[in-house]
Amino acid sequence: MAVIAEPVAKPISRFRFVLDRRDVLETVMVAPAILYVLLLVGLPLLLAVFYSLSAYTIYNPTWKFVGLANFEQILQNPTFLDTLRNTFVFTFGSQLLGLVLGKFGAFLLLQPFPGRKIVRALIILPFAVPVALATIAWQWMFDSLYSVINWTMIAAGLVTREEAPNWLGNPYLAMLCIIIINAWRFFPFAIVIFLAGITAVPQDVIDAATVDGAGFWRRNYQIILPMILPMVAIGLIFGIVFTFTDLSIVFLLTMGGPGGATSVLGFEGFQTGIVSGDVAHGAAISLFMLPVLLVVVIFTLRFIRRREI
Repeated sequence: MAVIAEPVAKPISRFRFVLDRRDVLETVMVAPAILYVLLLVGLPLLLAVFYSLSAYTIYNPTWKFVGLANFEQILQNPTFLDTLRNTFVFTFGSQLLGLVLGKFGAFLLLQPFPGRKIVRALIILPFAVPVALATIAWQWMFDSLYSVINWTMIAAGLVTREEAPNWLGNPYLAMLCIIIINAWRFFPFAIVIFLAGITAVPQDVIDAATVDGAGFWRRNYQIILPMILPMVAIGLIFGIVFTFTDLSIVFLLTMGGPGGATSVLGFEGFQTGIVSGDVAHGAAISLFMLPVLLVVVIFTLRFIRRREI
């Protein structure tokens, strides 16, 4: 009589057993992101702190501890205070303008019209175009001689050739120019946020408000906007952080001019630490952004928590 051998069970891999645990799997999946942040954010931050507490320059690359002397010196510098003011004006001015454009753009894209899908696809271009190419195009538009904006106003009879504004030569107009360019880059992101928020509002809530007699403005500013405000505030945090630390538009368009009227913290830190070689003061200027952004983020998150419904 033949004996049929029973199949031998294969031993379970210890590695497979470990990955079946949820806490271990979560750690493995999150580890690359944590490593990325530590190497590309944490390490440069520690180096910036290291240099800001020293007298390190490229001409004298020896580390000498000076404590908070670098921060005291930049705070006593009137140029730095003007740069800090310019940074706030540039950041909040462009974010406010971008949110306004994004809100009205979202309402327009919610309306049915021919070619709406194509417009929705094209509206993302300002956010996707490389900042260097976009800024060069805007530089031609604001050129003192070949500005298409000036030529249009002259052709429309609004101004004469002698009265045409020198966009990049006037301190106030130059600040307005960099605000417009950054708002132009930001508003597609704002449109996406508003579209996502508005479409997420339950239709029965809007219908009930309409039945109760709420018009267009009351529906949007007393019902829809409070409901999507947390989502908008999160997008605003990202916009503020990226704008506050940005130097590309200023570097490519005005180089901080005229007369330092458009110099911002990112540009000033680059000019001081990299171009001038004063690494210690450049690191101190860059680190000054950290507490300011931390206060803004904490204030915004507390505002979101109070307004959640």
